[in-house]
Amino acid sequence: MESFLSTANDALNTLNGYLWGWPMIIMLVGTHLFLTLRLRFPQRYIFRAIGLSVKRDHGAAGDVSQFSALATGLAATIGTGNIIGVATAVVHGGPGAVFWCWVTGLLGIATKYGEALLAVKYRVVADEDGQMRGGPMYAIARGMKCRWLANVFAAFTFLASFGIGCMVQSNAISTTAADGFGIAPQWTGLTLAVLVAAVIFFGVKGIARVCEKIVPFMAIFYVAGCLLLMFVNADYILPALRCIVSEAFSTQAVEGGAAGSAIMLAMRFGVARGLFSNEAGMGSAPIVAAAAKTRNPVRQALVSSTSVFWDTVVICALTGIVLVSTSLAPNGIVADTSDTLTKQAFGQLPWTVAGFNVGEAMLSVAIFIFAFTTILGWSYYGEKALEYLCGRHSYMARIAYRTLIIVGSFFGANWAIDLVWNFGDTANALMALPNLICLIALSGVIVQETRHYLWEGNLEEEEAEDPNP
Repeated sequence: MESFLSTANDALNTLNGYLWGWPMIIMLVGTHLFLTLRLRFPQRYIFRAIGLSVKRDHGAAGDVSQFSALATGLAATIGTGNIIGVATAVVHGGPGAVFWCWVTGLLGIATKYGEALLAVKYRVVADEDGQMRGGPMYAIARGMKCRWLANVFAAFTFLASFGIGCMVQSNAISTTAADGFGIAPQWTGLTLAVLVAAVIFFGVKGIARVCEKIVPFMAIFYVAGCLLLMFVNADYILPALRCIVSEAFSTQAVEGGAAGSAIMLAMRFGVARGLFSNEAGMGSAPIVAAAAKTRNPVRQALVSSTSVFWDTVVICALTGIVLVSTSLAPNGIVADTSDTLTKQAFGQLPWTVAGFNVGEAMLSVAIFIFAFTTILGWSYYGEKALEYLCGRHSYMARIAYRTLIIVGSFFGANWAIDLVWNFGDTANALMALPNLICLIALSGVIVQETRHYLWEGNLEEEEAEDPNP
């Protein structure tokens, strides 16, 4: 079994070398930049969008409130990508990877805006349960009239929900629990499986209720931990920022490689982890954005775009600065694995309670809650993708899928971390491709809707009913 897993890991690593090469980097960052320019820098509306995110759009069609949809989307994005994912980027791509992760997030605000707009624009009401269904698969099928590509996206989303959405998260929890508290992975996996089962069988409303209560508190809790670490290493914050920027453009050869390999590694891991963290361009969050109670597509698009701001521009940036600054301190950390790097970094807080280091305890709690809510959010994405593929005959498929997610939560906790992360990277790339094609193809629709509702000041207007649902 170990030989098989090792072979699979090597194969996925090789495949990711191609998937996350220059073509994907150019396509992903290029789409971010293209939409940023064509939409006249929608990043400038971020604070207005934050204001909308805490308001209820009373009387609007949808299954959950705008804030609940945002919280569920944040639950799926604010996870191990913000902590271990950033550490993985630093370990493999150097400090410069933090810069590219941050740039990907800043530009990705425009892409997340466009994804959510299309999701609401082309959403439908399911005949059997009256719930809203939407996302890139519906935008591709109804907007591009390309059903086969919609099926491809849905299939990759289904697969990705087991990688990025389930096994990566449970693996991070079990690793942290084992290192911090000596808990065996099988017990962590069993506990997590029970907790996941207790929530996901209640559907989107149950998931949204849990996420909207947990996510804001957990984000504040984690940010507070980062700020404490930055205070402890305050003298090394500016050197860390200089190191991050300079290493992002370093052309120094790596381990005898060709000149320029350092910047390629920094970009590859920075962009990959940026996508893993904020999912802008992947097409996942629009699936739950389509369920929001909103009067027109642009309102929810603005709300959804704030998730990238909180996830990458704030939380990932803080994580990156903490990791690099603690490595520059006199008692600096030296680690060759992502979980060791984060543990040593947070372990530098000079306080203990009941024999446990405060920083390591905060990290363990943050990873558990972030990863748990990510599993919940992604279980919804995968289920909606499966419903799209199965159509009206989806009830038993939903039950089977939820069971597999629960089982995956257990087994993911017991697998090797490199294999799990490589599988997540592969699924992310394959899922992003059809979504990026859709965003470019329907960019004219995004501009048209934005012009009417936002640029012409009609943001309070109800969307006209679609005559061709």
